[in-house]
Order: sequence, then structure tokens, then C-alpha cells
Amino acid sequence: MVSEPIINAIKQARRIVVFSGAGMSAESGIPTFRDDWVGLWQQYDPMELATAEAFKKDPELVWGWYEWRRARLEQAQPNAGHLALAQWQKHYPLTIITQNEDNLHKRAGSYSVIHMHGSLNAAYCSLCKHPHPLPRAPVNLPLEGGRIAPPSCELCQGLVRPGVVWFGEPLLQADLRAAIYAAENSDLVLAVGTSGVVQPAALIPYWAKEKGALVIQVNPKESSIDEVSDYNVRQSAATVLPYIVQALGYN
Repeated sequence: MVSEPIINAIKQARRIVVFSGAGMSAESGIPTFRDDWVGLWQQYDPMELATAEAFKKDPELVWGWYEWRRARLEQAQPNAGHLALAQWQKHYPLTIITQNEDNLHKRAGSYSVIHMHGSLNAAYCSLCKHPHPLPRAPVNLPLEGGRIAPPSCELCQGLVRPGVVWFGEPLLQADLRAAIYAAENSDLVLAVGTSGVVQPAALIPYWAKEKGALVIQVNPKESSIDEVSDYNVRQSAATVLPYIVQALGYN
């Protein structure tokens, strides 16, 4: 499954970064962003809803869609790959950088998780940027979805927006700086289930490689990260990561 040279490289590494993408969450039954369109939402393109302009134009429609997505994510459970990483972190201080907006890494028990594209479980005021706590995700929202009025900021009464990075928005600087620092100071990056096409997050393996790190990719499909990978493991995260943790003696 995973070659002995790969296991030995991981054992010798002193600063490991795990870089996860949508393929990892897909194993928990979460469709990729562009595939998550059923019922009412089939008539929309992501660019029609996942932008600041869309929220300004029709905040109830956009908030309704994100609440519908959040409710669906609430039903998903961390898979064996998420659980393996959490187990690994009990013995070794991995840094996890994820492009996923779900909270499955933390729900599995992981810490030191950098969410480069934000989180569906976070929200903040669109005007003053004050964080806004979210209640438990609604359940049993119908497939046809619909408009839901977003809450108002307790400080300025501005509309509260999802805590994700929309198309056309820069990444949050604190998260970007933390990700760059982790990548450039690592000696091994384990890229798991990411297509490597969403910029600038996709540059994580490249930044690490430029500083001399080894790059290992776990992905059943070919991706743009192939070109920078020292090793490619063509299997899923839920299969490979538990095997690695067991081989390291951390199970």
C-alpha cells in the first residue's frame, strides 16, 4: 500500500505539514463545492451565490444556501482519515492546513488546523467584522431550500455573513501567513485529496518544495501536485492514513 521508503521518510521528518482538500471530505459523504447543487440550488452557478456581490444583492438567498450546506455538513462524520490524523497528533505535532470549509478535522480531535478558506461554522459582521456565534445548524432543511434572513450584528446591526472566503476575496492574512510559515519551515508535506488548482492555497506544496521539503501526495486521481511530488500514493485518505499511523506505531 505505502512503500517502505515513504514510511522511512515520514519517520525521519521533524516538521510535517498535512495539506488536505475536498477529496478527503468526500469520503465522509460531503460532495465537492461544485457538485453540491440539488433541488432549488441546481438553477444557480457557484459564482451567483459565493460572492460578496451576491450577498449584497440578495442576502437572504445566500444565507439560506449556506445554512442549508451547514445543516448537511452537520450530518456528516469524520472518516478514518480524519481520525487517523487526530491519533497521529497525539504523538507528533502535525500542522494541518485545509482548504475545506467543514470542521471535520477538529471534530475528529485534531488541533493546529489552519482553515485557509474559512469555515461554515464561523460567521462575522459584513460591516464591522465582529465575530458572530452560530447556533447549532438547522436540521431537516428541505431540498428545495429557500431564503433565510441572516442575523444582525449585536454591535452595529450590520448583516452577519458566513465566515468563508468568497470568490474574489483575498485569504485571511493571519491564516495565509501561518500557512506559508508552516510550509516553508517543514521538511515534509503530505498532500491529501486536493486537486491543487485553487490558488493561492494550492501553492502550499510548492512553497515547501522550494525550501527543500519532501512532498508526498495521497490521491486516487492525478492532480497538478503530481509535478512537485516526490511520491504519489494512488489511494484514498481513509485507506492510506490509518495505514501510515499504524506503521509509525501510533495506533
